Amino acid sequence: MKNFPKIKKKIGLYPIVDSIDWIKKLSKFNIRNIQLRIKKKLDIYVEKDIKKAIKISKLNNFNLYINDHWELAIKYKSYGVHLGQEDLKKADLKLILDSGIKLGISTKNQFEFNQAKLLQPSYIAIGHIFPTFSKRMKDMPQGLKKVEKYIQEKDNFPIVAIGGITLRRLPLILNFDIDGISLISAITKSKNWKISVLKFLKMIKKHWK
Repeated sequence: MKNFPKIKKKIGLYPIVDSIDWIKKLSKFNIRNIQLRIKKKLDIYVEKDIKKAIKISKLNNFNLYINDHWELAIKYKSYGVHLGQEDLKKADLKLILDSGIKLGISTKNQFEFNQAKLLQPSYIAIGHIFPTFSKRMKDMPQGLKKVEKYIQEKDNFPIVAIGGITLRRLPLILNFDIDGISLISAITKSKNWKISVLKFLKMIKKHWK
């Protein structure tokens, strides 16, 4: 079985947003990777939004990952798809592989990380690193020691950190050889999201240049 497509460059700042409005806003910045995560919406509207978001990504030259809806990601030729553990069980991985799009997988513990490694995805997301209020989490934060351990165990694929990452905590993550920084509320709940985006981009660029 061939591997999922590789990502050759650093993923960098990787916001996760839930609407076309946010996709449009972030498309104006120098962000290479964005994830669209739509929940609690009728299928007919989900398809419409995903089609529109993929079009925006191609017009504005950034990589768009579609969370969960892998069939629509393939249908409208998204750059990639991101699957959580429950979605991973239901998805047709061979179909995703044959489509040629990138695959990202969420993991929240050592067992899930080890299982994801076996699939050789395009990247693995590890989290939540710090306490987060973006969504309800049953597990405890994994912490920085786990980040270091996962990086030592990675096998020719990027690792993305997610969960509770703020501007104040960002330097703690950047101390490791991490490939991507994924955010939700640090941008979408920010009092001045534009300033927050610029600060995140500046700090990441300064660290990785």
